[in-house]
Amino acid sequence: MHKVAAFGAYGHTGRFVVDELKERGFVPILSGRDAGRLDALASGSGLEARPASVDDPASLDRALAGAAAVINCAGPFAATAAPVIEAALRAGIPYVDVAAEIEANADTLAHFADRAGGTAVVPAMAFFGGLGDLLATAALGDRTEADEVHVAYGLSSWHPTHGTRAAGAVSHRRRNGRRVRYAGGRLEYRDDEAPTLEWPFPDPMGSRTVIGEFAMADVVTVPSHLSVPEVRTYMTVEAARDLADPDTPAPAPADERGRSAQTFLVDVVVRSGGTERRAVARGRDIYAVTAPLAVEAVDRLLTGRTKTTGAASAGKIFDAPDFLRALSPHISVDLSRSCAS
Repeated sequence: MHKVAAFGAYGHTGRFVVDELKERGFVPILSGRDAGRLDALASGSGLEARPASVDDPASLDRALAGAAAVINCAGPFAATAAPVIEAALRAGIPYVDVAAEIEANADTLAHFADRAGGTAVVPAMAFFGGLGDLLATAALGDRTEADEVHVAYGLSSWHPTHGTRAAGAVSHRRRNGRRVRYAGGRLEYRDDEAPTLEWPFPDPMGSRTVIGEFAMADVVTVPSHLSVPEVRTYMTVEAARDLADPDTPAPAPADERGRSAQTFLVDVVVRSGGTERRAVARGRDIYAVTAPLAVEAVDRLLTGRTKTTGAASAGKIFDAPDFLRALSPHISVDLSRSCAS
């Protein structure tokens, strides 16, 4: 059985990743910065805890010793991604993270494009960034270019974790309070208010008011390998308000797996010429569903089911339709929608 290091194993998403690794037959190595929380998580599990700090490369090397891969679950990724990637490259093992931070993901793909060599470095292998990229890539089929990609998030609610809030604060500071969108083939930083509009989600959700240009990691992952000058992401206003409200509580478990009651619908529309293709994903709990995305990625990296090597997003490195089919126990996906726009 392969050992896989989970850095940030005791965090909200990290715990889902550890459980998914065990369910898939991997042996998690529990790692992170807080030795006390690691020991508490490891207690009675038979799993090994290896404290490590991003400020101590030797401790990261010890944490990854004997591991076949590493999944970085510890944000803010602006601080953790590069040090953990460097450790993975020293160990010669694949790196996967669950970053939703736009700038951190852009940094990873840019800085390690020439340095990763034959070692896979896959950022944003999560609900935000990875899933939208896979859906857009699958909708395009054999094509690698389009005029526009739209990713609309229909979240029933958004109870953010502490990690989400911390990462959001870092991104906010890096942008000097500005918002970001991807237009004209590049990231643009703007001071104006994001528009609102109605988005025609598939049934049973139906038309909902969304925040337009509510940029998520898809604006980095999708155009990193597809020739698309316009990538827009949207968020239901209710979820955006939840995220903005400092009093919104963290997600609470509502089933035996620890998932919250939150549901989601991701509606991806790809337009090219007079053709429109759509891909839709439905599921429950945006944090819990990140775990099968990240662990499926590790499984494919370790079994050679990849299309390329080096630093790459999910849609570039994996067979997108096949990957999405493998997620069927966790996500319902419809790739059959195509019509003239």
